[in-house]
Amino acid sequence: MSALLRPEAAPEWLRGLVDACGRVSPDDVPFRRRPSGNGREAAVVLLFGDDGPDPDIVLTERAADLRSHAGQAAFPGGGVDDADGTGLDGLVTAGLRETEEEIGADPAGIVPLTTLPPLTIPVSGFAVTPVLAHWATPMPIGVVDPGETAAVVRVPLRELTDPARRFTVTSPGGYQGPAFTVRGLLVWGFTAGVLSWVLDLAGWTIPWERSDVRDLGEAWARRHEGEAIR
Repeated sequence: MSALLRPEAAPEWLRGLVDACGRVSPDDVPFRRRPSGNGREAAVVLLFGDDGPDPDIVLTERAADLRSHAGQAAFPGGGVDDADGTGLDGLVTAGLRETEEEIGADPAGIVPLTTLPPLTIPVSGFAVTPVLAHWATPMPIGVVDPGETAAVVRVPLRELTDPARRFTVTSPGGYQGPAFTVRGLLVWGFTAGVLSWVLDLAGWTIPWERSDVRDLGEAWARRHEGEAIR
């Protein structure tokens, strides 16, 4: 357990999710397990806010010319540096540092609550630990470095749970997985998998049409059209 995690500080609406995460083991990961090799450690922050009309979570859109995962929706976060430390403390520190560097959110206003087991991203080889956090003191956020991030979006949870915004994407290469269309973003791959898992753990999932399967290439090409990809 990291000394930086404060599960007892979760607001009432997040306590069910935090408790569920505490019961999860690596064997419960529904997709993409951690590699057995020496994948570089990284952390992403699932930053939950509740200062608006609806609770939300922060997503970013990666810059279009990045070498990996260009243009994709993502959580703020990144790789662990030596200065971040080791173990779970180092992962939490890295996630908060990267969140500040990417979207300008002051770590002093963010309360890390708990983590999920690390997951692998095969393309990059990273072993990524999701850090769930409450944005206790919200502040204006936005793109800090356009070379890395194209957009920063606060997505209401009611939109992520809306069955009309959920479907399955598939590609000729054999990939198939959950997807969301929210705020002009096509959320798929690692990010969609984590979101889908979190919604299930929290008991927030509303049954959606899993037989609605769409071509990833077509959905990707039309991602900025929002709900028009249906």
